[in-house]
Amino acid sequence: RCKNLSVSFWNSYWMLPSDVCGMNCFWEAAFRYDYMKTHPSEKMHLAVVACGERLEETVTMLRSAIIFSIKPLHFHIFAEDQLHESFKDILDEFPYEGKVNYTLYPITFPSESAAEWKKLFKPCASQRLFLPLILRNVDSLLYVDTDILFLRPVDDIWSFLRKFNSTQIAAMAPEHEEPRIGWYNRFARHPYYGVTGINSGVMLMNMTRIRRKYFKNDMTPVRLQWGEILMPLLKKYKLNITWGDQDLLNIMFFHNPESLYVFPCQWNYRPDHCIYGSNCKAAEEEGIFILHGNRGVYHDDKQPTFRAVYEAIKNYSFGDDLVHSLLQPLEQELQKTTHTYCGRVYKVFIKQLTKSVRDLYARRSK
Repeated sequence: RCKNLSVSFWNSYWMLPSDVCGMNCFWEAAFRYDYMKTHPSEKMHLAVVACGERLEETVTMLRSAIIFSIKPLHFHIFAEDQLHESFKDILDEFPYEGKVNYTLYPITFPSESAAEWKKLFKPCASQRLFLPLILRNVDSLLYVDTDILFLRPVDDIWSFLRKFNSTQIAAMAPEHEEPRIGWYNRFARHPYYGVTGINSGVMLMNMTRIRRKYFKNDMTPVRLQWGEILMPLLKKYKLNITWGDQDLLNIMFFHNPESLYVFPCQWNYRPDHCIYGSNCKAAEEEGIFILHGNRGVYHDDKQPTFRAVYEAIKNYSFGDDLVHSLLQPLEQELQKTTHTYCGRVYKVFIKQLTKSVRDLYARRSK
């Protein structure tokens, strides 16, 4: 198991270590099982950045990733120094030795501009922009915010890497499905991707391609690499951006649209998809695959549907029966939320989760 890294190793940014259901359901699960057996060394890399009061939320996200995933997981956890021991104490108790490894990193920005990057938007959020430069030996990576919950195996979003064409380097979901309630198309004072922009809370990256690419931009006729373009972008747009690093990513992919793979809304389902009426049609048909509880909805009473899913996964004990300990109590709580807009479509919150449980038991039977 990877151990906590001493901060003394991180003397400067550029010297960071880089090491670190029915029969259809049954056959789908069996296929995944066989794939894992024939690709035993393939490991999925997942990164998260945790600052402030985000310990519990981050651990709950990691638990959701572990429950259903098939291939081994390596967590890259970037956290403030005071959180490291707590993460280590909790993660060392996870009962999946061999399937799950983790590495803890301090929050680190380029030394000449560290203060400016750290205060951009939420504390530490812009750390994600530097992951391709820090994790130099990691080929591909799934970055997620702390308020993400996986309702199906991480393997399934990881498989989008194989769908990238020769020019695509990253995948994200749209910021909005409905332009009438979109933020970027109504208020942005900077370029943004597509019709409604993109949301960076779930970001799948081929980091080898990111490091090699030269990006078109509106600052110079010369194309710039990832490590060269970030600070000039910030200097040009820092007075015009509201959502920090997400805005910078929107600007970057506005100028390089061929480099982005866009996945459907059920892979990054947020309150905006239901609080004004249901507007993620893919989730209505197939359920929610990844739940994104932004706006703090896991921790207040404004969106009880989101909070019910969070509490159910947080309180689930590894090894307990998933039907009786997770699904049934969750559905009972969700039925209490039908007085809210999101609660009216509560079945989309449990549809995929139910299928994931069936698939898991089918794999175990296989």
